[in-house]
This record gives sequence, structure tokens and C-alpha cells, in this order.
Amino acid sequence: MSTFKPLPSRILLHIAQELAVSTHSLAAVIALLDEGGTVPFIARYRKEATGNLDEVQIRAIEEKLSYFRELESRRETVLASIAEQGKLTEELKEKIEAVLNRSELEDLYLPYKPKRRTKATIAREKGLEPLAKYLWNQETGPQTLSEMTPAFVNEELGVASVEEALEGARHIVAEWISESADLRKALRRVMLEEGIVVSRKALDAKDEQEKFKMYYEYQEPAKTIPSHRMLAIRRGESEGVLYFLIEVEAARVMALTRAHVMRQPGDWTAQLDLAIEDAWQRLLNSSIQAEIRFELKQRSDAEAIQVFRDNLYHLLLAPPAGPISVLGIDPGLRTGCKMAVVDETGKLLAHDVIYPHTSKHGIAEAQQKVEALIRQHQVRAIAIGNGTASRETDAFVREFMREKKIQEIFSVTVSEAGASVYSASDVARQEFPDLDLTVRGAISIARRLQDPLSELVKVDPKSIGVGQYQHDVDQRQLHESLENVIESCVNRVGVDLNTSSWTLLRYVAGVTERTAVNIVNYRNENGRFRSRTQLLEVSGVGPKTFEQAAGFLRIRDGENPLDMTAVHPESYGVVEQIAQSLSVTVPEIIRTPQLLERVDRSQLSAGAFTVNDILDELRKPGRDPRDRFAAPSFLEGVKEITDLKEGMVLEGVVTNVTKFGAFVDVGVHQDGLVHISELSNRFIKEPSEAVKAGQIVRVKVLSADAKTKRIALSMRALMEPIGRAPSKAKPVPKPTLSMDQKLAALSSKWKVR
Repeated sequence: MSTFKPLPSRILLHIAQELAVSTHSLAAVIALLDEGGTVPFIARYRKEATGNLDEVQIRAIEEKLSYFRELESRRETVLASIAEQGKLTEELKEKIEAVLNRSELEDLYLPYKPKRRTKATIAREKGLEPLAKYLWNQETGPQTLSEMTPAFVNEELGVASVEEALEGARHIVAEWISESADLRKALRRVMLEEGIVVSRKALDAKDEQEKFKMYYEYQEPAKTIPSHRMLAIRRGESEGVLYFLIEVEAARVMALTRAHVMRQPGDWTAQLDLAIEDAWQRLLNSSIQAEIRFELKQRSDAEAIQVFRDNLYHLLLAPPAGPISVLGIDPGLRTGCKMAVVDETGKLLAHDVIYPHTSKHGIAEAQQKVEALIRQHQVRAIAIGNGTASRETDAFVREFMREKKIQEIFSVTVSEAGASVYSASDVARQEFPDLDLTVRGAISIARRLQDPLSELVKVDPKSIGVGQYQHDVDQRQLHESLENVIESCVNRVGVDLNTSSWTLLRYVAGVTERTAVNIVNYRNENGRFRSRTQLLEVSGVGPKTFEQAAGFLRIRDGENPLDMTAVHPESYGVVEQIAQSLSVTVPEIIRTPQLLERVDRSQLSAGAFTVNDILDELRKPGRDPRDRFAAPSFLEGVKEITDLKEGMVLEGVVTNVTKFGAFVDVGVHQDGLVHISELSNRFIKEPSEAVKAGQIVRVKVLSADAKTKRIALSMRALMEPIGRAPSKAKPVPKPTLSMDQKLAALSSKWKVR
């Protein structure tokens, strides 16, 4: 039973409208989440309850639910605090209960919030609040301002003159102005909609590499400044090179504030004008600036994290070469190339070192070692890391296979981003405690070819190199977001219960890291799992964990053929109904899916969404949703930037997609940039509309500068990308931005690191 306090109906209605979902679906998702349901499980196996909401919608509901529960908790605290002060009127209570935004709630609480000693506090201590009220109320009384002010002069209280009395009263009025919730909301809107982000070089700042040169004198509307430029400016500020402000027209602010404060002219007008100016310069400007700076950071963080999520999603779902024996090579020049052979399950069979780049003798000896490993372990593919000496090593391997007339083996260059991080990690030490780091790297490279997903989950996503300003964004938000992406990918593909490591199993819906370790330990002690129900014998796996995880775990050649499919055990009875209606057995359905065309759906005891999913799964039982594997073919003779010539057409792999373009590995140890304006013959708002991380594409060289290591590429007027991009992702709805300037894009990637 849920321990969460229900959200008010008006908030539920607001969430439903904002996310464009029905209140029924919203209530169902909230109930399932509160009962311990995971997003992948709810999206896949509770479609009848949710109205077929997908993972994106359910994640959005989860985020909104968290936000508004925190808001409700804060609202209760605010109401209690004001009530304790005896200042909670019915009107104020209604206002506080109506707000749906944390900033607006804090604005309402601001006048009642415990304060440090301020100029207004000191003025009140001097007895000047009645004078301030006269100015604030703007009502003609028995005395004029000039007649009543002398009465407030009191040297014992520190008010030596009429002017000091008026100044103190203005301090109180300025504080009241700055605490007006309606005014603060209006000023925030003006600064965000009309403000200009202005960055300048800090005095005496050192920027020897001129990474931030374009931002020394730079300005752009706050409303439209893209994520990467905002983050670049913030990084420049954090490094002491830049400082930035959000400038807004002073006359606009003054007019807005006057309209809010002034009700009628009188002898108070001049004093209120001074108080308004003081309120803006001393209190409001810095406060609203801080809020908008934070809002821009949140927006920039969200966009940068979105880019990271999309790239990671496509990288994790890159096509696998499959369960084949692979020779992995971690290239090196002076230190040699480390080799490791893994079998179909990724188990290490052998490792060695070769020195093919030192001498003819080294080449001959290397050929002998490679040939011996290939023949001894029936190697089907060779995976070469794309780091230092990768093209030289690739050339050696290709020449070796030509000389030996080996045609049944293919050679592929794979990304080794993060492999060194894995090699030195606790996970790698647990797997291979007695091996050198470089050998672990070669093993990782081989496994990445077999199944990128299974291997990449062992690496911190921030080390994979597909992010944009990843160290500048909110780290907690980034971590949670990337963990969600990994969870989504793992559960979409499914996990083999008998071969997967605990590092992969921990991302299965409902499975914790401790439970994942227990599953592997159980498997080591008792042998392979024969059925999904056997999972209940594992320590830490109860009915709830089993419910969440079972549908995403696969058992090949088990006791029940349905255990290799995505059909949940709770729906096995429906499959039995299908088999009985067709007068066949379940194994026969698996072997002959054409039989399913005769199924009468109306006779089945399950909802339409569930039935559709079951039938789709039975037509292709245990299918892998990832695309077929295709290897890029780098142009021979092109190994360094100096080998690139303008107009040259090459094949490459998209390594990173940003807001301003895509980076492509063409095999020269330095990725080239295809700016957004060069990605397509048609107008596109986002680079992701044209390419995805991991996609094989054909590009034309526009320019290549070996000194600055800048390569400009184009995909315009070329053939369509080779092969298909990884399945389209929908991690989170994307914001729409204006097309970035090419100069800023180049600077952001190549200069601002």
C-alpha cells in the first residue's frame, strides 16, 4: 500500500493537461509507480491500465510527480511557518495553495521568511515604519509628508535629520517592493523574454589558448541562447576568464515597477521614485539575475543532458556482431599491440602481445602469433581499437589476411572510448584480477564488437565521450538521466539470464545491484537456469522483483520455450489459450508462427494491447530489436589528417551528435565536424533529424587543418547514409532551438573543452 500523500485533484488535472494524457491514465501510472512498479515494466506490461502510454510519457509523469510532491511538502512548510507567525490570512492561504511553481511559492513566502539584519530592519528599529506606510499607502491624511516627517527625527534612535528619516522609510518601502510576488514574477518574465546575456573578458584574465576568445565581447538574447553557448560562457566564468550579466533595459524595468507601485500622484511620488530605483539596483536586480541565471543553467543543462541521452541511447543500441569468437586488439606503437581472444560468450581464451610496427622481424612474428590464435580458437572476427596506431594496425591485419588468403574473417575498427576507464575499474579487477590493464582493454574491445550494450554498461557513461559539456551540467540530474537511458536500453533488448554479468543484470527492471550479484552467485553454484520461475530461489528475489524482472530475462533452450521470449509469465495462460484454440502445442506455435494468423482475438482473456504484444512476440520469438551489424570501411591510405584532401569522399561513423552538428570518425584519429548546415539538403532544426550516434555515413572533406586538428565535413549532395541508423529513440521530448551560427559551433567544440 502506498505511503505517499495523494496530490490535490487540481494538480493532477494540471499534470494531465501539461503532458496531454488522460486523468485515468495518469492516476493509473501514479498508482503503479507508488506500488513499486518500474518504468520499463509499466510501459511494456501494463498497457491496459495506462492506456498504452510509452516510456517517454511515463518518465515524464514520474518527473512531474516528484516535482509536485516536493512542492506540496514545501507548501505545507510555508503555510505552517506563516501560521505560526499569526499572519496567515484566508486570502494569502488561497494564493499559496493555488501556485504551481516553486519560484512563485517562494515569492509569496518572502515577506514572512526569517531575515538577516537589513537596512529595512534597522529602519524599523528606528521607528520609521509608520512613515514608510504613509509613502506606501499613497493616501492623503491630516498631515502632509513635510509636516509629519520631523516627528520621526530622534537622535537617540539614530535618526539625526528629516532626510535620514525619509531615507530609512525608503529602505522599508524598497524591501516591500522587492518582496512583491506579482512584481517579481513580471520582472522575471521581462528579464527572460527581453534580457540580453552579455559576456566580457575579466580584467587580468589569462586565456593562453584563447579558448573563450569569441566570448570576450559577446551578447545574445537570453530567450534564445543555445545550450552549448550558455554552458561555454558559464565555464569561462568558472575558470575566471569571463564574467557575464543579463542586461535588461532600465527604463523598461522602472516603468514596470512604477506601474506596480504608483497608484496616484502626491507628495510621496518623489520618495517612491527613489525607493523604486533603490529596490531595483540594491535588491531586485541581483536577486532576479540570480534566478534567471539559474533558470538558464537549468535549461542549458536539460538540453545538454538530452543530447547526451540521445547519443548514449543510440550507442547502446548499436548493432551487435553477435555470439562469435573475436580477437580484440588494443593498438600501440612502441609498447606493442595487446591481443585477447574471447569465445562466443565473451569468456577470455588467450592473450598475447605483438610488435608489428617496429621491424620486419616484428611483423613476421606478429603474423605467426595472430595466425596461431585464429586457428586455435576459430576466430570469426578481429576488433581493433580506434586509438593510437589503429589505422597502422588495421593495415597490418588486412595485409596479413590477404597474404594468408583468409576470407571467412572480417576486421572492424571499434570505438575504445571508456575502455581505459573500464580496465582500471573495480568491475574489471573483479573479472580479471591477475591481468594487466592493457589486456583488460583488449578484452573489452573484443566484447564491444560482440555486444556493445553488455560491455558499455560497465563503463561510466560520462567516459564514453558522447556528451556535450558533461562536466558542467548538474551531475545528479545527469547521472539519473543516463541511468534511465541504460535501463531503457537493457530492458528493450532483454538479458540472457545464463550468460549476462551482474553489471548488465543490475539494469533489469526491479533488480538491484545486490540482487544481480546474488543471481550470478546462484548460477555459479547451481548451474544454468532452466526456467524463469527458478529465479524465485535466488536470495533477494521476491514476488515483486520477479513480477518486474521476469519478462525482460531470457532463457534459451530452457524447460519452457516462452522463457526465451518477451511474453511475461503472467500471460503464459493466454498463450496456452491460443495453442488450444489452434489445436497445437506452444512449441509448435514457436516453430510455426504462421499459425497465429488464425487466432480469434475475441476469445482470449487479455486486453487488446497485451494480446497484440503477445502475438507480435510469438511471430518473432526472442528477436533482438537492434539493427543488423554493418562494419564501416575506412579508405585505405588515409590514416592521418595530412592524408585528407579537399573534395575527398569517405565513409565514417558518427561518434557524437550535438546541437550544432555531428562528429564523424573517418579513421584519422581526429573526428571531423559536419555542421548542421552541411548535414542535409533540406532544412533541419536538429542534427538528430539527419543522423544518429553509431550510424555509418558517407562524407565529403571540406577542409582539414593538421595544425589545429580541425576537419570540416559535409553530407550534402551525397548518397543517403549507409545502412540504417539505430532504432529511433524517444528518451525525452526535445526543445526546439534556432539554427546555430557555424562560428559558434566550431568554437564550442574545438576551442572550448
